[in-house]
Amino acid sequence: MGTASSMLTQYDIEEVQEHCDNLFSQQEIVSLYQRFCQLDRNAKGFISSDEFLSVPEFAMNPLSQRLLKMVDGINFKDFVAFLSAFSAKATAQHKIELIFKVYDSDRNGKVSFNDIVEVLKDLSGSFMSDEQRERVLSQVLKEAGYTKDSSLTLDDFIKVLGQSELKMDVEIPVD
Repeated sequence: MGTASSMLTQYDIEEVQEHCDNLFSQQEIVSLYQRFCQLDRNAKGFISSDEFLSVPEFAMNPLSQRLLKMVDGINFKDFVAFLSAFSAKATAQHKIELIFKVYDSDRNGKVSFNDIVEVLKDLSGSFMSDEQRERVLSQVLKEAGYTKDSSLTLDDFIKVLGQSELKMDVEIPVD
């Protein structure tokens, strides 16, 4: 795939398609590549945090700092793999895996009570006090069969969230 300014070959497109479990059509991959090249302003072949923050929707997202840890320096193939969780064709498990990574900011494979409180703080800002967040979270964990001292694994996340209809779909405009 060379530099970001080079063209994708049919082989590249198929390789990226395979890398993202065929969740995007070839046309969508070409559109994503065009967007990737727009973001990769210096044609380095990867997107930096600053380049991601140039996208207003990303910069305004209350979880942007957590997401930046996941995407800083991402190449095109991994960019598409990251976005595949937002595909309408992605499974609930695929979406939950991304959500888990957002919560597991220290990448230890476990999400603690404090990890979840920090995400809730990012999402709710000053609308809730720390005490309110902890009270709500304690109740939710209790209803799910966990305690404040529990550390949730990916399997726990899948068990808890797998029953819900997660809507994380993003439409990829195709020219």
